[in-house]
Amino acid sequence: MIKVGIVGGTGYTGVELLRLLSSHPRAEILAITSRNETGQAVSSLFPSLRGKLDMLFSVPDDDSTVAAFKACDLVFFATPHGIAMQQAPDLLSSGARVIDLAADFRLKDPQVFEKWYGMPHSQPELLKTAVYGLPEINRTDIRAARLVGLPGCYPTSVQLGLAPVLRQPAPLVDEMTLIADCKSGTSGAGRRASIGMLLSETSDNFHAYGASAHRHYPEIVQGLSAIAGRDIGLTFVPHLVPMIRGIHATLYARILPAAQNRDFQALYEDYYRAEPFVDVLPSGSHPETRSVRGSNLLRIALHRPQADMLLALVVEDNLVKGAAGQAVQCMNLMFGLNESTGLEQVPLLP
Repeated sequence: MIKVGIVGGTGYTGVELLRLLSSHPRAEILAITSRNETGQAVSSLFPSLRGKLDMLFSVPDDDSTVAAFKACDLVFFATPHGIAMQQAPDLLSSGARVIDLAADFRLKDPQVFEKWYGMPHSQPELLKTAVYGLPEINRTDIRAARLVGLPGCYPTSVQLGLAPVLRQPAPLVDEMTLIADCKSGTSGAGRRASIGMLLSETSDNFHAYGASAHRHYPEIVQGLSAIAGRDIGLTFVPHLVPMIRGIHATLYARILPAAQNRDFQALYEDYYRAEPFVDVLPSGSHPETRSVRGSNLLRIALHRPQADMLLALVVEDNLVKGAAGQAVQCMNLMFGLNESTGLEQVPLLP
């Protein structure tokens, strides 16, 4: 069994991680922490876990909790940005591996991290060894990783939606004019009190946010540039829609004249043929967010509205493939398990 601990188990990402791990055949949860809910039964805060997880939340810096984490094979951080980088060094030195679901180890440049997250990075040396946890791109490195920085939800959809056309020896599209028009449900904002997330504010409403500066922008550009092996240009506009789960990314790429006879449907199908969690739909399909709800699947459909325009429509569950499910997928790789172990849930419908 893989002995795991979870730092910060009370947010939406945390409870999704608990849901997946509580049914994982090879994972044993040793400790779950929360400063605000210390001593409370996990199942009393999250009744959906009643009968599945008989544990109490513990305080992070209690001696018994520290000892439990040091006995873990792997520790997940489902915490706000800035927490994992403070605690990861001690856990790594004790022999545990670490997966951070926040942004502490996503960006390679500590100055870029400080600019976008408003705090200095306390462990810049760890950034050099941290592996970006996108399995479809970095599978080999993840298998050997001690420290994984999990991608954000938007970056997952955009990078996987554009990877097949960018990972080419010569450009197929104008890589300096890429556009990512993305929509997310309210759970992407986390489980905190906020006027903007009240039902009366989000219901019957739809708006863009962070159009000039969103934290996921530098992460997406970093990832797409690494995939292409050259600089890319991106316009990224996120939107909030009145649903709980799901991301829909509409991606625009201008096809270069020399590539306009290319069969992009075949390109995507071949690229993702062996991927267990990427489903390339028949040409002309329109994927729906509910078709992936509760699952680790990401679905892609391609359109050619003009000879020189490629549209990629991408849907994922932001809490699963965009967060907790991808974390479990990385765990499986890190410990030599079948990548799909514990992640074969069929999407929920309706």
